[in-house]
Amino acid sequence: MSGLKVSELLLWGSELVIQEQQRAEQERQRAEKLAAQLRAAGIEPEG
Repeated sequence: MSGLKVSELLLWGSELVIQEQQRAEQERQRAEKLAAQLRAAGIEPEG
């Protein structure tokens, strides 16, 4: 951890949070798209 300032550490942490939020949103959209495809095929997804 040498050479890292606290402000840089906080920035790095917030960047990770943003990346994780984006990843979660992409995953949610992928699940929505899959559910829509299933409905179009006449299958009702559970949940």
